[in-house]
Amino acid sequence: MVPVTTTIRTTTRAGTSMGAGAGTDTADDTDMALIEAVAGGDMRAFERLHRRFHKRIHGFVLRLVRRPDIADEAANDTMVAVWKQAGGFRGDSRASTWIFGIAYRTALAATRKIARHEGHAEADEAIPAARSGTELVEAAFLGRDILAALAQLPVSQRATVVLTHHYGYRLTEIAEITGCPTGTVKTRMFHARNRLKQLLAGDET
Repeated sequence: MVPVTTTIRTTTRAGTSMGAGAGTDTADDTDMALIEAVAGGDMRAFERLHRRFHKRIHGFVLRLVRRPDIADEAANDTMVAVWKQAGGFRGDSRASTWIFGIAYRTALAATRKIARHEGHAEADEAIPAARSGTELVEAAFLGRDILAALAQLPVSQRATVVLTHHYGYRLTEIAEITGCPTGTVKTRMFHARNRLKQLLAGDET
């Protein structure tokens, strides 16, 4: 059993500039070895894995749910799920892809929770929220228009854009993360890019 109150509050290290999908073979081997150790109940290995991934997972989920409080909870839930499910990881994909897949499903569950609470018709729509500190910092570098446009995309399209351009995942890897065919990922990206062009051009129709 994971001592959640101790483990989940482990301080994360600063993330690297390299996207999660652009890791080196050495990093992949390390992640795999850590997951294997976690599957055997190694708490120190889990703490190392937590430090390697929690910040990236939190950033990813925050970009989808746009609620810092919900992102905190979802990121923690993701890492707990990694602890519990490590024994079921067979290495058919990269370790980071597997972990981001858990994060994506956790984020979707969070969006449904928000949708029910706020009375949205669908969970897979843009979810309004107060701007977080992370978003405000990003806005200074990326431009508020881009962030505002991303926020108006459905969650599945936003995830595709974020995984591609922020984390460096290929479409085939995004298909694994989101649990859908590669063709569906391509379609989501096509519609996301078209919608972003409309929004950035000031066309709200």
